[in-house]
Amino acid sequence: MKGSFIKSIKVLTIFLIGVIMNNEQANAQDYVFKKFKPPVDYKTAVKRASEILSKMTLEEKISLIGGERSFYIKGFDKYKIPELYLSDATQGVHIRKEINTGLPKSTAMPCPSALTATWNIKLAHDYAKAVGEECRAGGIAVLLGPGMNIYRISQNGRNFEYFGEDPFLASRVIENYVVGMQSTGTMATLKHFLLNNTEYYRRKSNSIVDERTIHEIYTPAFKAGIDAGAMCVMTSYNQINGEWAAESKYVITDLLRKYLGFRGLVMSDWWSTWDPEKSIKSGLDLEMPGEPGNHKDLFEKIGDIFVKKNAARLIKEGKVSENDINRMAKNIIRTSIEMGIYDRTVKDESYLNKFSDHESVALNTAREAIVLLRNENNILPIQPDGKKKILLTGEFTETIAQGGGSAKVDGYNFVTMSDAFKNIYGTQVDYVKNPTEEQLKKADVVLLSIGTLDSEGHDKDFNLPNETEELVLTTAAKNKNVVVVVSTGGGVKMTNWNNKVAGILYAWYAGQNGNTALAEIVSGKVNPSGKLPITIEKKFEDSPGADYVPAGEKIYSNWVDDMQPDIPIRNVKYNEGILVGYRWYDTKNIEPLYHFGFGLSYTKFEYSNLKVDTKTFKKGEKLNVTFDVKNAGSSSGKEIAQLYIKDVESSVHRPEKELKGFTKISLEPGETKTIKMKLSGNDFSFWDVKKKEWKIEPGNFVIMVGSSSNDIRSSIIIEAK
Repeated sequence: MKGSFIKSIKVLTIFLIGVIMNNEQANAQDYVFKKFKPPVDYKTAVKRASEILSKMTLEEKISLIGGERSFYIKGFDKYKIPELYLSDATQGVHIRKEINTGLPKSTAMPCPSALTATWNIKLAHDYAKAVGEECRAGGIAVLLGPGMNIYRISQNGRNFEYFGEDPFLASRVIENYVVGMQSTGTMATLKHFLLNNTEYYRRKSNSIVDERTIHEIYTPAFKAGIDAGAMCVMTSYNQINGEWAAESKYVITDLLRKYLGFRGLVMSDWWSTWDPEKSIKSGLDLEMPGEPGNHKDLFEKIGDIFVKKNAARLIKEGKVSENDINRMAKNIIRTSIEMGIYDRTVKDESYLNKFSDHESVALNTAREAIVLLRNENNILPIQPDGKKKILLTGEFTETIAQGGGSAKVDGYNFVTMSDAFKNIYGTQVDYVKNPTEEQLKKADVVLLSIGTLDSEGHDKDFNLPNETEELVLTTAAKNKNVVVVVSTGGGVKMTNWNNKVAGILYAWYAGQNGNTALAEIVSGKVNPSGKLPITIEKKFEDSPGADYVPAGEKIYSNWVDDMQPDIPIRNVKYNEGILVGYRWYDTKNIEPLYHFGFGLSYTKFEYSNLKVDTKTFKKGEKLNVTFDVKNAGSSSGKEIAQLYIKDVESSVHRPEKELKGFTKISLEPGETKTIKMKLSGNDFSFWDVKKKEWKIEPGNFVIMVGSSSNDIRSSIIIEAK
């Protein structure tokens, strides 16, 4: 009787806290996406840019099309063109100590893979808006993000900067990120265009990909960002089918400008151009950084490759024309005018008063990003009632796990894991750096922190270090109630110990105050609602692209200067084609450890009443889909309802299912909400390589709704005419 009473109090506590939490946070369903509209219309910006260009000398125009002092675009006082500062990164402002912008600090947000795990498009908008406001506070005109390359392999060192494996999910998050960022007056830069899906010798990597795969998997997110109004795009380091991205007319002029319709500023990634003539002819506008910087000795070996230094010579030799230079300079000027940057000061110190708001956005993102992967015997939540003794130990209990490279954000007001748990549990939790066997055995629950420190410049092994693997196995052998907290930017191997621990929380890089969210979830103050934007395989060999490292070689774990001319070009063959992520595992019948879209809750949800407004669907029409989701548990929570489509029979090979809709909803116990989603012909189409267009074939399609890619609750068949 006493146990039943305590259980009832526990459930009631979670319920009441959940009600408060849901009332405090805006419902994602209430948010409506609206594309960004520049403050100056395109025609006016073109006219003003032409007038300025007509007054400039050739020398001045050439000085504009290459960067200056590593992170600047040159300004001209006499034309009222301000010097513009460009700063990394997607998850916050990377403050460079050698450049004084007056920005005293910047908020370390949860990493973009964590943002995507929220599946909350309103949060994506608010997150980017917070970053953009800090850009304005520091006089930053252009944010060099969002980074948005598709998660093809778990070993990519920059996966933490990106938005997961699915082009539809990434598109929805990115378009809202772009609008949030640019609403502050800061230009967003979509990067890295295109197919930069590994950091393994990225400057010596040749991505070999077929046309259909490019269109179905690797360009939709860029198109979404462009359609949302993104003003800048950055090309990638790698080659694409044998051409360097920044020098490829196919990549920049044909694919980016003509097919995707981008008319803004195209810049190169830093030191990613090799032939100044090809760079000028490709459609590129701005070569960055335009000079050797700290690599003078290296470029003495490589040769004279810079556009700014060689443009006048190339004109004189007749290899390029002044019109080519005019196009580049005009596009830089016109984009800046359209964004309103010439009509106001870039720096706005009033945004320095917004940091507390930005901390709140970071915390709310972490609350919705952390994914509960395993919860055997409902070990979580653990009530802060003083009854269960918790032992906290592991790698990132006293330090903050975060990604490195240009994306690194220093942050401030850090909350360590040990402090976060002590704030909620007090003496109920003991932090022990190196617990004894006796301490481990006596604890009611062991919270064990592990993770990785991913970075730009090199890939990371899917396998955890031997000492980390041994730590988990040893701890689990001494206590059956171990909850592992994984702090990382992408998938890691958990196969050997997954079934030997009681709980797993995937915390990503949760930002400067994300440990507060973690402790709230463990205690039940917040009901976990994150779901995986990636598939986590059992072993790396199961995944698409697992053979990308040449036979006999191993991935390196330090920042290797891959600009060295003696390193050979390495072909990376995308033989899996369109079968990326869950598409691969579904079609190949390979069971992963955790499926795309998966995430547990402290409550449970039921799906019913799947309906469509017509069973026959014609090209050009809209199809309305409705279904009900009920909170059938005893605590309030948030569910991410997902819609997938399967083409029953096709003239080309298609995946078993493709995500084409999702929404995140808040539900009280016993509450039911009707979900409405609208599908169009594009959602049923594939890229026709013969006709160079999207094609929908007549026949049957299955519409499926559920809680993850592997947890389909209801389906219905419709016919396309």
